[in-house]
Amino acid sequence: DVAFFLVAGDDPEAVTDGEKTALSGFPVAKPQTIEGFKDEQNKQVDALVGLVYALLSLSVIVALLGIVNTLALSVHERTRELGLLRAVGMSRRQVRRMVRAESVITAAIGALLGIVLGVALAAIVSRPLAQDGFVFEIPVVTLVVVVILASIMGVLAAIPPARRASKVDVLRAVTTE
Repeated sequence: DVAFFLVAGDDPEAVTDGEKTALSGFPVAKPQTIEGFKDEQNKQVDALVGLVYALLSLSVIVALLGIVNTLALSVHERTRELGLLRAVGMSRRQVRRMVRAESVITAAIGALLGIVLGVALAAIVSRPLAQDGFVFEIPVVTLVVVVILASIMGVLAAIPPARRASKVDVLRAVTTE
């Protein structure tokens, strides 16, 4: 890397001409101002952030499948308990609501833990970049949207297990060990 700096009293055109002469042997070289360099670096960081968001989306899909699987297993293992609850008066709707609530709580706790750990890690990793003018900002609106979306996804992930739980045959469930 080569840097040209203006000193008080220098002629900007003379520095630009000297820069062009010095870089004439390097056709790929691209002269930039400090602001232009920072903008270029910010574009690269934004592209990296886009890649991270894509990976985050994949991890969310895997997490949703994990929630569905966990709830399905929970419903299967608690067949007797669900049957007893139905036998003492719990309605199918209440069973579905209970399973959905478990799912939303699981998804929200996972999202909150992920946000806390992610923000802490981002703060640690971005600290050395502060020397180069990069600013660490917590995207509060994005994080709130993530928690809301996680809760909605928790409800959606609970639909199949909740439906299965509400259709448990009371008599067979009570006699099951």
